[in-house]
Amino acid sequence: MPIPPPAAGNPLVSAWAPPDPIEAVLDNGLKVLAHEVRTAPLVSVWCWYRVGSKDEPPGFTGASHWVEHMNFKGTAGIPAGEFKERIDRFGGFWNGYTWIDQTTYVETATRDALDAMLFLEAERMDRCLYDAEACEAERTVIISELQGGENDPEQLLDVEVTATAFKAHPYRHPTIGWLGDLHAMTRDDLYGHYRRHYTPGNATLVIVGDVDAAEACRAAERRFGPIAAGTPPPPVRATEPEQTGARELEIVREGATAYLKVACHAPGVTDPDFAAMLVLDAALTGAKGLNLWSSFRGPAPQRRARLYRALVDGGHAAAVSGAFVPTAHPFLFMISLTASAGTPVGDLRERVLAELDDVRANGLSPEDTERAKRQLRTRLVLENDSITNVAHQIGFFETVAGPGVLAGLPGRIAAVNPDDVARVASLRLAPANRTVGVFRPA
Repeated sequence: MPIPPPAAGNPLVSAWAPPDPIEAVLDNGLKVLAHEVRTAPLVSVWCWYRVGSKDEPPGFTGASHWVEHMNFKGTAGIPAGEFKERIDRFGGFWNGYTWIDQTTYVETATRDALDAMLFLEAERMDRCLYDAEACEAERTVIISELQGGENDPEQLLDVEVTATAFKAHPYRHPTIGWLGDLHAMTRDDLYGHYRRHYTPGNATLVIVGDVDAAEACRAAERRFGPIAAGTPPPPVRATEPEQTGARELEIVREGATAYLKVACHAPGVTDPDFAAMLVLDAALTGAKGLNLWSSFRGPAPQRRARLYRALVDGGHAAAVSGAFVPTAHPFLFMISLTASAGTPVGDLRERVLAELDDVRANGLSPEDTERAKRQLRTRLVLENDSITNVAHQIGFFETVAGPGVLAGLPGRIAAVNPDDVARVASLRLAPANRTVGVFRPA
């Protein structure tokens, strides 16, 4: 099914004008997207790669995240100790992250730092060193990070629920990897992963800020043009089979609090049902927006959200949240709950499933649907509150979904009606599509 076109004249569409960058594709395949924002003398540069944990075969999990760490450890032209200094001298900041579909790096600094930022990213794309001792040191860091996550009951439960919900698709693996794979991987394994995926044709460079967009593209060509095109990595072909029955797991460990997670298989961002699922999530748990970089750093507006009213206001849960984000392939809608003191986690499980079954049977009211759409509209606006966030959204959606999807989202959300939400709820919240996980303190 095609994605519905934007609803022309709808206030939800006109309230937010998505960025309209100019595009250049270099001879080696690198796509450059540049957008002028003249609000301050700043520039944000993001370099995106279409590689994440979904691109890792069994036995190789965690490679993309480890490679991201190594790509801050020095190149042929930048000693390891100078990476931070290259941006710090301009008073800017830098960072990076890896998730299931993508790896990205960012620098935001004054506009006179543009060439320095482009040089740094061109070096990172083609000339990282992977010193053997640095690889070993980073192995220790990453394993420590993994073990720290396993000591967090809610994070551990999230990993285990995701792995239980998927059978075939590599989305089942945690981005940080499985411990055995991290012990087994070698320096040459990591360097090979880097060389396979860090090619111009597998990347998108985004430049946003106080720049002339055409000149920014030319500056990018001067720095990145000499890099060889490389061979495109193979696409992920795994398809998750339809879940045919409810799945359950329970973790019993030392702890003070009980946690519950309900995961339902959900559509990818280009699926026609994506917008209705987004509205359903906003109505149930509060609108989070669509920016992985910033949307989850603060609480969602929840006071009128269905599950908050039923479970938190009702005294059964201390907290409830939802997660539904744009992904290239179908992923999960995850509901997370913290049991309140004195509430048996089994009782909380029955109550949340009863709420989901009621929504499946009766849908949402028109008022709840419109409230969720208004909240999403506001979040879309807030996600463009800085050049860093504007650049993130351009690159994220280009990497995960391709051109045109970001610009079409306001219209897709505006077109959602209560019948659409009821249909998606009936399908996606079905018991056979659920995986329920419990963390029970020993």
